[in-house]
Amino acid sequence: MPPFDARFAGVVLLLAVMPLLAACNEKSAAAPQPARPPEVSVVSVVPIPRPIVRELPGRIAPTRVADVRPRVSGIIVERTFHQGSEVKAGDVLYRIDPKPFEVELQSNEAALAKAVAAYDQASQQAKRVSMLTSQRATSEAENEKAIGQMRQAEADVAARKADVARAKLNLEYATIRAPIDGIVGAALVSEGALVVQNDTSNLATIQQLDPIYADFTQSVTEMNNLRRSLASGEFDAIAPEETKVRLILDDGTVYPFPGKLLFSEAKVDAYTGQVTLRGQFPNPNRELLPGMYVRISIEQGLDTDSIAIPQQAVQRNGGGGSEVFIVKDDGLVATQAIRTGSVQDGEWLVTEGLKAGDRVIVEGFQKFVAGDKVDPKPMVEGKKASDQKTTQLKR
Repeated sequence: MPPFDARFAGVVLLLAVMPLLAACNEKSAAAPQPARPPEVSVVSVVPIPRPIVRELPGRIAPTRVADVRPRVSGIIVERTFHQGSEVKAGDVLYRIDPKPFEVELQSNEAALAKAVAAYDQASQQAKRVSMLTSQRATSEAENEKAIGQMRQAEADVAARKADVARAKLNLEYATIRAPIDGIVGAALVSEGALVVQNDTSNLATIQQLDPIYADFTQSVTEMNNLRRSLASGEFDAIAPEETKVRLILDDGTVYPFPGKLLFSEAKVDAYTGQVTLRGQFPNPNRELLPGMYVRISIEQGLDTDSIAIPQQAVQRNGGGGSEVFIVKDDGLVATQAIRTGSVQDGEWLVTEGLKAGDRVIVEGFQKFVAGDKVDPKPMVEGKKASDQKTTQLKR
């Protein structure tokens, strides 16, 4: 029998072990590695004081409107204003032919002079008769007659003075002036036109545009809900002098000058169920024109512990309700039904369903389903502001 070779035994042992090692390696390669939880962006709920802002539709209205109308009849001989220009109270707009009124004034002044002369004569006669009566040279009846004639002459003088004043007034009315400061519109008559005193048709219209009004409406239901919230202490009232009113133009830009709330109507429109409110705004550059459609943002209360979340965090469930995904303490995702209020600064105000400290998912919805474990990361504030700006632009 040949001698046993130890090297040959080692080779045999190696060949026997290799299949076992290969099998182990295959099992090790086939074993799945534990997956890392997906990252999602979250915001932590922090109640903060926030004004209750309502955005309401409205239209611009002039502060004052004056229809320019003739106060005497005559022929227009001159128009002195440029259509669409700014005028001041007292500026001349039209001139009516003054000659008839000058003639009338001269006639009344002559009548006044005649009445004054008659009064002087009657006054002197009354003095003479009074002296004769005191000397018993004439009767008391003659004295009374002289005094009566003097008083009649005095009354005639007063009447003639009134006629002169009326004639001067008519002559003054022949020059038609602007009754208020503002922007004058189109000229509705031209030179040579006959105008009639107290005619219902106007010659032009002047509108005062600085300051200017914004009339807007709010439903009586919403107003009553706000009043109940203020009465119950849920919201704090804002002092009238601190109420902020802002204008939002039709292109979404915010008007740079804040306004003030003037009043709220004491009646409800029977057809729309709306209450009319009025705000006043500076308009130095004449950007706001009567009839413009605007939206008015008005602070009507203060919520001392309001909760707001980004708009993209709110989802809609099958029943049409609002819900959000929150990350629980163990890292698992759960759905939470909420009730939302209005949108302010690109965020939904949440009235029910969330509390302080809840972590609400705002990004990464495609990476999980409810019940999965996730890795929550705080949302970057700069990105959040950018998202809000984008949302506002879309609105």
